[in-house]
Amino acid sequence: MSYMSRAWRAAAPRTLPAPWRSPRPFSSASGPTAKKSVPYQRTLQEEGPGEPSRPPPPSAQVVVVGGGSLGCQTTYHLAKMGVSGVVLLDRDRLTSGTTWHTAGLLWQLRPSDVEVELLAHTRDVVSRDLPAETGLHTGWVENGGLFIASNKQRLDEYKRLMSLGKAYGVESHVLSPAQTKDLYPLMNVDDLYGTLYVPKDGTMDPAGTCSTLARAATARGATIIENCPVTGIQVRTDDFGVKRVHAVETAHGTIQTPCVVNCAGVWARALGRLAGVHVPLVGMHHAYVVTERIEGIQNMPNVRDHDASVYLRLQGDALSVGGYESNPIFWEEVSEKFAFGLFDLDWDVFMQHIEGAVNRVPVLEKTGIKSTVCGPESFTADHKPLMGEAPEVRGFFLGCGFNSAGMMLGGGCGRELAHWIIHGRPEKDMYGYDIRQAHPDVALSLPSRRFHHSLTDNNRWIRERSHESYAKNYSVVFPHDEPLAGRNVRKDPLHEELLRQGCVFQERHGWERPGWFSPGGAAPVLDYDYYGAYGRQRHRDYTYNRLLGDEYTFDFPPHHHIIKNECLTCRNALALFDMSYFGKFYLVGPEATKAADWLFSADVSKAPGSTVYTCMLNRQGGVESDLTVSRISPGAPGSPLAPAFEGDGYYLAIGGAVAQHNWSHITSVLQDMKFQCKLLDCSEELGMMSIQGPL
Repeated sequence: MSYMSRAWRAAAPRTLPAPWRSPRPFSSASGPTAKKSVPYQRTLQEEGPGEPSRPPPPSAQVVVVGGGSLGCQTTYHLAKMGVSGVVLLDRDRLTSGTTWHTAGLLWQLRPSDVEVELLAHTRDVVSRDLPAETGLHTGWVENGGLFIASNKQRLDEYKRLMSLGKAYGVESHVLSPAQTKDLYPLMNVDDLYGTLYVPKDGTMDPAGTCSTLARAATARGATIIENCPVTGIQVRTDDFGVKRVHAVETAHGTIQTPCVVNCAGVWARALGRLAGVHVPLVGMHHAYVVTERIEGIQNMPNVRDHDASVYLRLQGDALSVGGYESNPIFWEEVSEKFAFGLFDLDWDVFMQHIEGAVNRVPVLEKTGIKSTVCGPESFTADHKPLMGEAPEVRGFFLGCGFNSAGMMLGGGCGRELAHWIIHGRPEKDMYGYDIRQAHPDVALSLPSRRFHHSLTDNNRWIRERSHESYAKNYSVVFPHDEPLAGRNVRKDPLHEELLRQGCVFQERHGWERPGWFSPGGAAPVLDYDYYGAYGRQRHRDYTYNRLLGDEYTFDFPPHHHIIKNECLTCRNALALFDMSYFGKFYLVGPEATKAADWLFSADVSKAPGSTVYTCMLNRQGGVESDLTVSRISPGAPGSPLAPAFEGDGYYLAIGGAVAQHNWSHITSVLQDMKFQCKLLDCSEELGMMSIQGPL
């Protein structure tokens, strides 16, 4: 028997115990824990999938590709919202990609109010809605969740989560070390500052949940086809030059459809390429181990020890142990034939989680390891899912890149994605997940990290940022933070001059923009060192990183007085701002004024040279962003300052972090309303200086 304390010595590959679920959960009999015959020992299928479970129909209203958590949830919610002709395709069997091996944890509290709502809906679906609709048990176990705090900052973060949860009815309690020991007698509490206990957290059974979703969706008219790989996406260009989805090609026939939903997980990038859509995610190995039986562990809550970067999931009378390491293994070449597969566990990478787990629950030191589970997961550059309609092709939606949170976010995100497809936008504020957009910001707001089109196919940038997001997954979420990865991608001509004067830069949409000025001199952002992983040397005496660390607080940072003086100087005298990271667009053409009247809340049809500050609206009359719009006259051909055009023209100045969102929204409006005008992007050609203050 291999014990935790000497797990790293084990060289022989481990195999999982006797399987416990059916290999075809969609068509299997009811029951949450039916035996399962899955080829865990194989990492690649030796034979391709057989015949499809049913022939593909000639047409469909929506085709969802990928039968994992998001694909099943989206299909279920589309059918529940009344969409007929929904088809779900899986190249193998439902859950065969990444869903089948996921831990299935559900924590109700996250730093975002929207995410708390999304998680609440998932919990309602698996614990209440599906059992009521189908009479089947999804495998939901409500054993509670326990967040471990080893210092005051971490407990402060948890208290903020608790306050947010109260607004949404999520019960939680801050416990002392002694109270924690009473709740979890096997836990070492000697190094604890406190804990946050959420009694209604729990775990889901991935196969049980997805099979029940499939049963409920088909009962409402959806069609689910297994063993039906997608081989192509037909895209057609309409009379206005807009690319739109036309059909899905499979190995067993073509389905005409105006809408495809990419829920292919790690394989989403390859599926996107079939339609000419960039999907910025990477595949990584993600692992956990399952212990032998532990006396006294029954009914204990799941544990997240963020500072040790480890989680402990109750699994009957045993524990699953996993976490997020600083040196994850990238899946360099994603195989199309990978199904119900696992990788060999790299103990050198995983060992840090063993050490953290043994420290937290000492009995693990002499507990055997029953099995290892190391499978692929998809991760994104900002550790948030990719959702919404792709900017390159109308009718091609994304529901992928869930960073190991596809089960817990699946219900909420599946509902929002269904609403998005039906009504053209989600019901909730999904800006942080939308592939096209970012949080509206003013000059000095918090970071917003969706992606400029120049970044979505930049492999170095995606790899660096995805690594950093993975490695920092359990880090404290402070009000202010900046990435160290994927920097210096977009710089304006004043960058070096400002750097010499001590500018501490922030990253927005790939741009390096001025944040504040340090009296200590230059603080350049260096090439990403992967936090010393993969044999790389960590940067020493890294000034920028040190200044960034000073902002890791819920109080004012040490340099707050410097920023205060900058603000007072602008208020009382004069300040010059380099705002070259702003988006700079031209809206020109015969119907530019007609388009402007539709888009903007203010009347921008003024004399040339006039500038109007206005909101930009959507079809529902809601606010998409705020910007300045200037009326212009036609310029000389080839001039970036004022392009040559016929008709009317407007210059749009837009916050850099939301430029891509604004571009996508305006472009969609011009296409849908068929306005005879065009939008030009001159953001890279033009700088922008702003002089402000009473002097």
